[in-house]
Amino acid sequence: HPQAFKSIELIEGDGGAGSIKKITFSEAEHIKHAKHRIDHLDKEKFVYHYTWIEGDALMNVFEKIAYEMKFEASHDGGSVCKISTKFFVVGDVQLDEEKLDAGKEK
Repeated sequence: HPQAFKSIELIEGDGGAGSIKKITFSEAEHIKHAKHRIDHLDKEKFVYHYTWIEGDALMNVFEKIAYEMKFEASHDGGSVCKISTKFFVVGDVQLDEEKLDAGKEK
């Protein structure tokens, strides 16, 4: 939803691997800000890996959250986005699977 974002700024790098983006969400969103590091970008294979390294969604529970996205053509002429998410917790924090699943739905 484009209306979820107030702004997206490239604050470090050229937009490729190693670059840092600062995202400010609209007032209507429950998350206010985030910083993402681009880890891998392959425009030919439609692959994008990034890590959420800062922001209120980490809730002092997560050190970071890493995402791996791959876009593929679907049989009906559209596309399919496959996403893999890895959560890295702070210290020995135990994750509540129910809360984690609820967060994915937002």
